[in-house]
Amino acid sequence: MRKLLLGVATLLVTLSASAIDDNTVVVTYDGNSASIEIASNISNYVSCTSGTSSHVKLVQSDNVNDKVGEILYTLKGSSSNGEFFMEGSYKATVVLDGLTLTNPDSTAIHIKNGKRIKVSLANGTTNTLADGSSNADSKGCFHSKGHTEFVGKGTLNINSYFRHAIYSKEYMTVKNCTINVTGAKKDAIHCQQYFLMNSGSINISNVEDDGIQVEYKDSSNPTGVKTNHEDEDSGNFYMIGGTISMTGVGDKCVKTDGTISMTGGTQDFDTSNVLENALISGIKALKANTTDDDAMYDLIGRRLPKGTRKKGIVIRRGIITVNGGNGAVDPTSGNNDSGGKL
Repeated sequence: MRKLLLGVATLLVTLSASAIDDNTVVVTYDGNSASIEIASNISNYVSCTSGTSSHVKLVQSDNVNDKVGEILYTLKGSSSNGEFFMEGSYKATVVLDGLTLTNPDSTAIHIKNGKRIKVSLANGTTNTLADGSSNADSKGCFHSKGHTEFVGKGTLNINSYFRHAIYSKEYMTVKNCTINVTGAKKDAIHCQQYFLMNSGSINISNVEDDGIQVEYKDSSNPTGVKTNHEDEDSGNFYMIGGTISMTGVGDKCVKTDGTISMTGGTQDFDTSNVLENALISGIKALKANTTDDDAMYDLIGRRLPKGTRKKGIVIRRGIITVNGGNGAVDPTSGNNDSGGKL
């Protein structure tokens, strides 16, 4: 096993006589420093690129595969000026084991890995995350590029002073654990593909935008509901168990590009303050007195680049134009009483 001791400005690599399980990395924060222990069987597959203090940055080799197996990262200890960044291309588990971590400059935990990421809150532990207020690259205090599955019987307290508390670029599921979002500049939870509440509890308060927002990952090709949610990109919200409580939400409690399904559990929030099909409901009327003759919009209110001539329907100063190639629409031309034209 290799043990890396990260000081304020130096990186010291030593061998440790203590043993940790195979396929395990243990990061222990202590103020402005952190120690990293890497199991000997994976020492060639995980490297540290940060080199200083408690801002830990690990890279998981692209050679990690089914033969090497999933790597488990355990985070514990406390730092008021630290972070955890992990980059990789194979599924992983991150265990929060009594971690208290604040990054005053950016994201507290950033997982740049597009595969399945299991976030396990160790049984009986309380974990606390907070971020900074001035980093434009940060999308959440907890930021995951992949499928994010929260599990375990511990508690996560999280506050974002810049954007979303939890951001997942793909789906997010919750089972057994307790997540307390105590504040967010934007959404408490923001994910893509779909959101699934199996069990456990989520408590949201003092967020300036939505409680939970679910977007399509690819709005041009949504999938709808899929069996067992395999490769699903529906933009849907599912709640089949557990408890979700919300107070002090700035906009919608739940907002989805797809639909909202609540077939079980306890909804301790204003269930009338929700919005389905948010992408479609974003249609905005053009102002009649606009002076921009080239302003063109699609049917969900997005302004198109100048010169756009894509197939489909666009709106330009009250004129509806259908560009569909041969035989898309063949009406006789005519004006209506409102001055519009087809």
